[in-house]
Amino acid sequence: MVLSQSDAAKSLTAAAAKGNTDEVRRMLGPECRVHPDTVNQFGKTALQVMMMGNSNVARLLLEHGADPNITDRRGVSPAHDAARTGFVDTLRVLVEFGASVNMPDHTGTLPIHIAVREGYRDVIEFLAPLSNLKHPNTSGETAVDLARASSSCTPDVVELLERQLESKVFSHSPPLPL
Repeated sequence: MVLSQSDAAKSLTAAAAKGNTDEVRRMLGPECRVHPDTVNQFGKTALQVMMMGNSNVARLLLEHGADPNITDRRGVSPAHDAARTGFVDTLRVLVEFGASVNMPDHTGTLPIHIAVREGYRDVIEFLAPLSNLKHPNTSGETAVDLARASSSCTPDVVELLERQLESKVFSHSPPLPL
């Protein structure tokens, strides 16, 4: 089957957005050979528009060479989107394939900032050890600051982030003189 570049991109991104694993596999396979980073008419790749709750689609796209760190014009990556929607399994797959969780969007926001703002505890627990917890957004707020100010974060989430930050500070400290 020969598709124009534009039709191929449209078909692949539509299948990814619907979470249609079989159609994504067909589009990437020998019959169609669509590159996973082909952009649709809106300038988005399949990984950027995929149904975030379908980690199988993410894995399939990434196994076929999709860029896990692709961003839109606002600097939003698939990791930001997965954190925003609370899909920790998709976030795990993205990270497994090299997605950076320390790449800020245009407001300096990291995926952990978003997970804290949305109150997704499992996402926060996954991201905390991987994230630069000292990184402030453009408003000067770190993930810990946001958690302290958030009504969606319980005190134990704030404590989890503080402990993680403390352990990173301690592990990166120079040794004490004898």
